[in-house]
Amino acid sequence: MATGSHRAEAAPVQPARPPNIVLILCDDLGWGDLGCYGARGFHTPELDRMARQGTRFTSFYVAQAVCSASRAALLTGCYPNRLGIHGALGPNQKVGLHPDEATLADILKPQGYATAMIGKWHLGRPTPFLPLHHGFDSYFGLPYSNDMWPNHPEAAVGTYPRLPLLEGDRVLEEMPDQRLLTQRYTDRAVRFIAEQRGRPFFLYLAHSMPHVPLFASDRFAGRSRSGLYGDVVGELDWSTGRILATLRRLGLERDTLVIFTSDNGPWLSYGDHAGSSGPFREGKGTVFEGGVRVPCLMRWPGEIPAGRTVDTPLMTIDLLPTIARMAGATLPVRRIDGLDVWPLLAGWRGATNPHPAYYFYYNQGELQAVRSGDWKLLLPHISRTSPDGARAERGRPAAYLPMSVGLELYNVKRDPGETHDEAAQEPEVLGRLLGLAEDARNELGDALTHRRGKGVREAGLAP
Repeated sequence: MATGSHRAEAAPVQPARPPNIVLILCDDLGWGDLGCYGARGFHTPELDRMARQGTRFTSFYVAQAVCSASRAALLTGCYPNRLGIHGALGPNQKVGLHPDEATLADILKPQGYATAMIGKWHLGRPTPFLPLHHGFDSYFGLPYSNDMWPNHPEAAVGTYPRLPLLEGDRVLEEMPDQRLLTQRYTDRAVRFIAEQRGRPFFLYLAHSMPHVPLFASDRFAGRSRSGLYGDVVGELDWSTGRILATLRRLGLERDTLVIFTSDNGPWLSYGDHAGSSGPFREGKGTVFEGGVRVPCLMRWPGEIPAGRTVDTPLMTIDLLPTIARMAGATLPVRRIDGLDVWPLLAGWRGATNPHPAYYFYYNQGELQAVRSGDWKLLLPHISRTSPDGARAERGRPAAYLPMSVGLELYNVKRDPGETHDEAAQEPEVLGRLLGLAEDARNELGDALTHRRGKGVREAGLAP
């Protein structure tokens, strides 16, 4: 369902030059953490303004509710299972995104785009897997999560090396002041936009926050009524506002698609150091709605309608083929899973999602859920739940509790909290979604049944 302005279907307008793309990705930001999604206790005026000036998507999904897998899907248009990327890669692992996989940067460069990656990468630490080797002209940021450092409260001494801040392939600093990360990332982003304003550009800004440990600069520390987490979100809001202001100042607003989203839901075991999944069940690390449904705002004046809300399901895997269409770029040679959803973004009358379903894998490739239309099927698996009132004590998260999930069917349109299992009442719907699950197993495999799909590929291995 979409509310707001609608346009009749027509051929897309071909701009004088391909549009600039600014993709802003937060880390562990919850669906309910922005004012325009109902956040309480802190304000996000810049992002709320972006929502009014563009489109707010309320059923926007990530392909997996954890770092590396989610980011691999975002940049390649593939389910993580197809890529052989699972979970969150550690600093000492020798695997990463395979060199043969094409990223958004790879497909845009032949169209004359300048490409920059700023922030958290997390698709392989060995040099052959870093951004400069996946289509980006420049890189500044952390190669993995900011908690993968010697100060981790639960890790044994020696588990993690000193946290590196990279410039390109080289280590610029070790153990950087994390209070300044959001500010430094934003400064670099603004500089890149200004330097490249005469040509099309792709900026991928992947913030390290609000992943724990939380840090805010002095300008924002203590400003929120919701503690440090609110301070951090307030600084992310400021960062986005500064980028939008830069586009406006340089006369680039109507030439630029800006996308703001998150890599997965909130890390609930950290209590008040984590965000809110709003009305949804559970959070990061689960295939419940709170883990895989994330906020998403898109703004492109004149092309994406303003003041609109869209509840039609979409997923990050659809960004690559949709952006490729906008830029006149060629799709990757290797098979991808995303589809062009431009009619939905542009508000064409009668536009629908071209996917029969979206699939949610977790752990080492277990198919755990299927969403098709208003329905969501949960397949039997062991999940986790965060205890009520979970609080981080001295930086240590509350323990998750194991939870056994059976064969369950929910209508997430009328039951977004996944509280009422309708499997017994809807045998036809159950059978249809089980058939879709079997299709996914044939194509993408399923570790629970030890089946390798025909389209599954290997992750890269460092030489």
